[in-house]
Amino acid sequence: MADSDEEYVGSEEDDDIDAHIVSGGAGTRARRKKQRGGAAWEVSRTWESVVESADGTISSTVEGLLEAGKRKRLLRDTTPLQRGIIRHLILVLDLSQSMSEKDIRPTRYLLALRYAQEFVIEFFEQNPISQLGVVGMRDGLAVRISDMSGNPTDHITAIHALRSDDPKGLPSLQNALEMARGALFHTPSHGTREVLVIFGSLLSSDPGDIHQTLKSLVADKIRVGIVGLAAQVAICRELCAKTNGGDDTVYGVALNEQHFRELMMEVTIPPASYSYRKASSALLMMGFPSRTVESFPSLCACHSKPSCGGYLCSRCGNKVCGLPAECPSCGLTLILSTHLARSYHHLFPLINWVEVPWKRALRSSHCFSCGIAFPSVPPEDQWNVSENQTKGTAISLHTRWFIIALGVKAAI
Repeated sequence: MADSDEEYVGSEEDDDIDAHIVSGGAGTRARRKKQRGGAAWEVSRTWESVVESADGTISSTVEGLLEAGKRKRLLRDTTPLQRGIIRHLILVLDLSQSMSEKDIRPTRYLLALRYAQEFVIEFFEQNPISQLGVVGMRDGLAVRISDMSGNPTDHITAIHALRSDDPKGLPSLQNALEMARGALFHTPSHGTREVLVIFGSLLSSDPGDIHQTLKSLVADKIRVGIVGLAAQVAICRELCAKTNGGDDTVYGVALNEQHFRELMMEVTIPPASYSYRKASSALLMMGFPSRTVESFPSLCACHSKPSCGGYLCSRCGNKVCGLPAECPSCGLTLILSTHLARSYHHLFPLINWVEVPWKRALRSSHCFSCGIAFPSVPPEDQWNVSENQTKGTAISLHTRWFIIALGVKAAI
């Protein structure tokens, strides 16, 4: 019987056909890329947006960016509102495999860790008498990164230690929210209960019904805010809307690195208190201890570590390392007067600054608040040039100083 599997011998015509197919495929990909507009870095070309001025510097571009930020601040609402200045917040970080994406540089994971450390610093700068805890999501579980405390150093150290780990597994919103609810359940009623979730995934691997967890959060008066890094997720919007009285503006999806940071830093401002009935006034007992230095080290009540310096509780006399803190023995809140003053400014925000011409700026030579002398006023023949720049995208540094000074004077 003849063998049907004869050896195939190629010809030069076949090679030409293969080459035509390869070149045709490359041409198709090139045409598709051209129709698509190229890669993201080829489309944006952010370096072309920087324009040099006549003197060869980019100062006008920098001043234009400063002006854009200033115009954005003018949109801020300065209406005095009742806010919870004593806050209890749980920061939930997504440590799943989806955080290894590089759509934001260097990766979602590393950038989220860096912004989380900056968020902790800014949070305690704006809310010095508040407390914060950090929770992570990975492998379908919730991981406790740092306990609830008012010491930013502990949180920053714990977040920095995550850099040695790699993101893996799937996130679980339900497990993270249940752990956050357990940490916030015992907090006093005079403070706020908040959860901020950094969510970089499009799914959640939950062991049960997350809607039951949502009902528990609403019953415990816990507010949830979410910053998304991928796209908008329906359950995330529902979580934010139902735990914030129907307001879903606390859920945002980051467009780029700068927008991601802005969404996180917006949470540092205390939220407005909303209630259907008028809140009853209540007094909260606090202690204002002074720092003491001892000749011999003694154990502190907060960490059981020997130290020569510390603060003695105004009620029971136990020593704590730093302030603000809660006495481990009697539960008294221990703070400094400066901490209370820094939290109080959220209740009565300063009015927005008002731009003024050079003629009015001549009336003041020193800052009304701090007494620092202002830069010299330019000659009168240069006023029109400066005012024209102010109306455009740039503003002179001298004008900006006078604007701030007169705004402080008007506010006072």
